[in-house]
Amino acid sequence: MMQVQVARWGNSLGVRIPKDIANRVGLTEATRVEMEAEGDRIVISVSRPRYSLDELLKGVTPEAMREAFDWGPDVGREIVE
Repeated sequence: MMQVQVARWGNSLGVRIPKDIANRVGLTEATRVEMEAEGDRIVISVSRPRYSLDELLKGVTPEAMREAFDWGPDVGREIVE
């Protein structure tokens, strides 16, 4: 447990995160975090990236999907040319 002092930062308040704590959770300068209040506690968590469906499917083509899975040989009406 470590105590730090709250300081004014413009119209807001801020705290400094000690280096050893930042290192333990992987915080570096410009890391995005999420902050929420839980009762009388402030919880700060490293943000997880949020991707759109377009970003997740970028570069996915029917040809790439055929190579990703072994579906066996094409037969019948499933043959795509």
